Amino acid sequence: MQKNQKSVFEKPTPFDDETNELNVIIDTPKGSRNKYKFDEKLGLFKLGGVLAAGHVFPFDFGYIPQTLGGDGDPLDVLVLMDEPAFVGCLIPSRLIGVIEAKQNEDGKTERNDRLIAVDSNSRTHTDIRSINDLNQTLVAEIEHFFVSYNQAKGKEFKPLGRFAAQKARKIVEEGIKLYKKPHKSKSKT
Repeated sequence: MQKNQKSVFEKPTPFDDETNELNVIIDTPKGSRNKYKFDEKLGLFKLGGVLAAGHVFPFDFGYIPQTLGGDGDPLDVLVLMDEPAFVGCLIPSRLIGVIEAKQNEDGKTERNDRLIAVDSNSRTHTDIRSINDLNQTLVAEIEHFFVSYNQAKGKEFKPLGRFAAQKARKIVEEGIKLYKKPHKSKSKT
């Protein structure tokens, strides 16, 4: 890679420079049993696993570029949209909240929050500005999906609370700082 050339993870930024909308890259479309993951070395998406029979993603699921969460991966986002997107699609989104959670795997516990956003172009969800605007039964079902999805993989996912957009934005800002921290030291060597 040339000195001035940016990696795939450095394009796009977490927030669009002109609109300030959240940039979300979809890695798993709504209705899919296949869970995809971006492979940085290959520069493409590859199959990361298959959900148990009867499990499908309830909405498009993706990540925010140039961020890191407590699990060392880019921050996760569930995007409410009118129709499913495709793997690798950039969705300009409006952050509406977060389900804070911890995840336990092999005796190790780490934070693994689920940010919730709405596609900026959505017609169905145009009035949704906060997680509190959603039907709370739907939010409970989303939490249950992540609990059962992780349970099927031998992990424990425990929701800690639901919070509105302001708290979600702080999590994204912290994720941006975490992303920049390790990359600064790498660029000096």
